[in-house]
Amino acid sequence: MRDLKNTGVNDRLQAQKAAKAALLAKFKPKPAVQDPEFEKLQAKREAEREALRQQRELEKAEQRRLKADADAARQAQEVAAQDAIDEARRAERKARKALTKEEQKQRRDQRYAARKARSR
Repeated sequence: MRDLKNTGVNDRLQAQKAAKAALLAKFKPKPAVQDPEFEKLQAKREAEREALRQQRELEKAEQRRLKADADAARQAQEVAAQDAIDEARRAERKARKALTKEEQKQRRDQRYAARKARSR
């Protein structure tokens, strides 16, 4: 029967290689047909992404501005509170000094009156 087909060892090996190559060819990726609308859709999606990026950047900038305004207001409030505390301390110190001056004046007057009383 071998002689009828005229197949030798080399013929069988070549047939085996061809069958193996055909089997492997099934698993190779086939070139995909690109959709003509693909470029347009991709450009549209990119434009939408860019618009979203810009919108998010604007929102972040607005949040940073609001935070900066809040920080500035808080800082101004703290400065005003500190100024009020300092002013209260100054007023208290002035009152103490005025009281001290009054006390010194009274003591001086008492000494003067005591000297006058001794000399009489």
